[in-house]
Amino acid sequence: MPEDAAPFFIGPHRFDADDDPTRPLLDRRYALVPEPGERLLGQHRLSVAGHLLGPTEDVRCWALPDPASVTVTDRRLAYVCTGPELSLVPGRDGPTGARHRRPVRLSRLVSGQIRWQWPSRLELAEVGDDAVELRVVCDALRTIRQPALALTGPVDLVTALARQVRRSVAGFRLAHPDLVDLSPPERDALATRVAASPGPTLGAVTLPGSLPVEFLSRDDYYRQPVAEATDWPRLDAPARDLPGSAC
Repeated sequence: MPEDAAPFFIGPHRFDADDDPTRPLLDRRYALVPEPGERLLGQHRLSVAGHLLGPTEDVRCWALPDPASVTVTDRRLAYVCTGPELSLVPGRDGPTGARHRRPVRLSRLVSGQIRWQWPSRLELAEVGDDAVELRVVCDALRTIRQPALALTGPVDLVTALARQVRRSVAGFRLAHPDLVDLSPPERDALATRVAASPGPTLGAVTLPGSLPVEFLSRDDYYRQPVAEATDWPRLDAPARDLPGSAC
């Protein structure tokens, strides 16, 4: 879909086919179109934001203005947000900054996905009396910064989602040794992750065997704030707190 913008600013490093873009394929109702053999595991409505994590800083780079539809499958997590006109994310879809003189077509649809070969850990933390936040954290090439997708919602819902994602990632990696090289200790750890036990409700869980991702372009390593403060993506940090060189 031409209006679909992918705000999660990472791309696959390996093992995605040329005809498989970083954004998910959607039908006319903006629902995820499963790939052949892909199993749908759950659908939720949650607040979604994108973070860039460093050794001493946590920058929330963008946040969707409305709750998104989040779909979990045995291969990936995908999210879709529709609503008022949303400004496109600068990057592969073309320049949208002050130097762009021709009118910019605004999007009413934003989507993105994380495939199960990418996450390196899950973090679950309280963010309010009745809400928790799940962060799906990935490792990136050529940088110590880690892109993370944050999903926020009611405690019971997000806690169950964290357990679902943990088991799905572990099961995917154990079932696809051709995609992910695993040592015997890593296989044992993933077998524990895929077990039916609930596991810790809060804290971090590592996911052995993750593959790194890479930013779409050099500009994403030196991402600058968007000029239009009222447009999406909403920036939650002043310019001085936004990441400079990620190298």
